[in-house]
Amino acid sequence: MSKTVLPRSIVIDAKRTFIIVASQFNAQYVEGLVEHAKQELRALAPNAAISVQRVPGAFEIPVVLRELASQAKADVLIACGVILKGKTDHAQNLSRSVTDALQHIAIGHGVPVINAVLSFDNETRARERCLGNKINRGTEAARAAVEIADVMSKLRGR
Repeated sequence: MSKTVLPRSIVIDAKRTFIIVASQFNAQYVEGLVEHAKQELRALAPNAAISVQRVPGAFEIPVVLRELASQAKADVLIACGVILKGKTDHAQNLSRSVTDALQHIAIGHGVPVINAVLSFDNETRARERCLGNKINRGTEAARAAVEIADVMSKLRGR
């Protein structure tokens, strides 16, 4: 993982729709991601519609994203969740499963999915990347979402 946030991307004036699907598990950290993402989306896409759909945990994110992708209601979907490593392999298995599912949804439905379902070895790292301003992954997710929305719009002639 990088130690800095990517530089601010382009600002788009066009009407875009971004839907964030956010886990309620590890809520403090996920809320940090969501709030930073929404703030950056508002700055980079001032005419965008931004909504948040809450789900119980990271494992439930893909099924809701798939439903949203099939309804074609968003230009970009953003998945936000935090998985903290415990004493078993559960976190690693969950992370891989969610990541694979998100990629499958994006490719299968042709809707960009930004993966901000993050795995951390400890809460110190989670605080740095979810609550802090220096390397916030919610900010990075929003910047990636705006850039891919612009790319897809150009490819689709909109």
